[in-house]
Amino acid sequence: MVIKQVITTAGFALAFLLMGNSALLGQSMLDSIQRLDEVVITADRVVREVNPVQRLDGAQLQRLSSHSVADALRYFSGLQIKDYGGVGGLKTVNIRSMGTNHVGVFYDGIELGNAQNGTIDLGRFSLDNMESVTLYNGQKSAAFQPAKDFGSAGSVYLQSRTPVFEERKARLLKATVKTASFDVINPAVLWEQKLNETTNASVSAEYMHTSGRYKFTYRVKDGYDTTAVRQNGDVNALRAEVGLYGKMDDGHWKAKAYLYRSERGYPGAVVKNKFSHEDRQWDTNVFTQGSFRKDFGGFYSMLLNGKYAYDYLHYLSDPTKDESAMYVDNRYRQQEVYLSSANRFTLLSCLEACLSADCQFNLLDANLINFAYPRRHTALTVAALSLHTERWKVQASILGTFVHDVAKYDEAAGNKTEWTPSAVASFQPWKEHDFHLRAFYKRIFRMPTLNDLYYTFIGNVYLKPEYTHQYNIGVTYSKRFDEGVLRRIEWQTDAYYNEVKNKIVAIPSSNFYRWTMLNFGEVRIKGVDVAVHTDWLPANDWQLIGRLNYTYQRAQDVTDRSDPYYGGQIPYIPRHSGSAILNLTYRRWEANYSFIYTGERYSSRSNIPVNYQLSWYTSDLSFARSWKGGWKVTAEVNNLLNQQYEVVSSYPMPGINFRLTAQYTLSL
Repeated sequence: MVIKQVITTAGFALAFLLMGNSALLGQSMLDSIQRLDEVVITADRVVREVNPVQRLDGAQLQRLSSHSVADALRYFSGLQIKDYGGVGGLKTVNIRSMGTNHVGVFYDGIELGNAQNGTIDLGRFSLDNMESVTLYNGQKSAAFQPAKDFGSAGSVYLQSRTPVFEERKARLLKATVKTASFDVINPAVLWEQKLNETTNASVSAEYMHTSGRYKFTYRVKDGYDTTAVRQNGDVNALRAEVGLYGKMDDGHWKAKAYLYRSERGYPGAVVKNKFSHEDRQWDTNVFTQGSFRKDFGGFYSMLLNGKYAYDYLHYLSDPTKDESAMYVDNRYRQQEVYLSSANRFTLLSCLEACLSADCQFNLLDANLINFAYPRRHTALTVAALSLHTERWKVQASILGTFVHDVAKYDEAAGNKTEWTPSAVASFQPWKEHDFHLRAFYKRIFRMPTLNDLYYTFIGNVYLKPEYTHQYNIGVTYSKRFDEGVLRRIEWQTDAYYNEVKNKIVAIPSSNFYRWTMLNFGEVRIKGVDVAVHTDWLPANDWQLIGRLNYTYQRAQDVTDRSDPYYGGQIPYIPRHSGSAILNLTYRRWEANYSFIYTGERYSSRSNIPVNYQLSWYTSDLSFARSWKGGWKVTAEVNNLLNQQYEVVSSYPMPGINFRLTAQYTLSL
């Protein structure tokens, strides 16, 4: 993938000038001694990952018409977002049809946890303070990492902004104000400060309000014929972060404190001509985390991580406001403590061995009658080897997972011990061509969540874990051109086959907070992901960047051959999906067009006409202008063609909408 790097070295500059201007330099050096100033060269560095990876970073993220991390992830191949409607609706991610709970979401290198239901709402993570968003299939392509990083079928890494100061600058202020359709008001501020030569600090805060009221058309048997306004979709949310970043000889450290508070309404499903719901939810999420890494000579490196998290959730369904609702006034409190130690040993210049050990404690309390009050102790250990030669990259690992549950007032699930291997390899057949072949195999399992096991009404302590087998083969190719309009093309294709046994699928019922748990037994998934990235220079001062992604997936329920729906596509997985992005820049002007397509699918394992879901597509367009004084203004039109669509059945999405952003950056 492509990341931006700045290479600063006087020696490189000297070599470049000697090669390009040897005659002139030769004459000057005979006449007198010349002083060469430092030269800064900006270039794209292509990082060859062993595992399939997709990344959006820096300016690419800011150009997208995206409100949150979930919106940005839509542009990755092999990934589905479940969106329950509007700016404040719940948004979860599913990689290669294996389910939300098989996705690990990492924030600044440490996993975000939710032992209660295993779901991370990506809608609450803004892009304003995000430096990069990266998607890995299998696991991150590194042996030196915490054991947690090996424990998911796929991973999303969210990297927040790290302070980087220009020469002779010690502080930076960035203020942003967004306003948009549906009464959106979204101010944000970021302050970065250099405390000394080795320590930097940052403080960021953001507030978001929306009424969530938008028009939609309601589909009845013979088509769309009713126009209504989405109700109870209001959101008030506050995010605040404080970070410290330090450097030392052969190492670095960082620490962060995070706070998120919100109150929102759940607009609910539009069924049987019921357009309004009154459910409310309040969330408080707090965590502090830290990371320390140091190299001790060329042989040993150490990485330490630690985290404490507290989550509070209050859900209210009041029949005095909604006669069809059942009274629910639930309060949940989660706490998590996590510690990790990763150790790398460089045995040879091309061979590394890594040992990692993690431990985690989770507890869940609630105000429910007959609640089990579960506690979960999890330990993970990993042994990994990594071999790198001129043309080969090979990694192998074995992960041990040990889970022990305790329930205060109920029977606890039995202890679980699992050993799960993975192996990845990459090969470059021709040294002179940037062409790579790669493959990986991974077996992993995930424990049922605490809700799956202990929820008062639907919990089942005998529920089996899900087990997955992943197989992947792929190719990557990249080429640069010194002349012509096309300057770079990068292409990657992966074909994969996944098996998921004892698969658990959660589908919302008429009450949004209650889920129907379905166990499909066994699912087989075959698919192909294609991603193409191009850079063009059509004329002086003009630059065009294009990204294209396509996914084909056949995800079938193969539990019981006697079942009339045997071999049907599992819910909400389209066979065809894709996206395209075009970004055109001219001096201080930018234009960005993005397109997303999701093919036809079914809302149930019964692939019959009544469960058929139409394909949908959206087009977004934005224009931006920046000025030397630090100002930038962006105007956006989202869902340009006013497409009426539903990502999840009976949860209508917004039609055409607008957003205006003003941003000011000051470096001192």
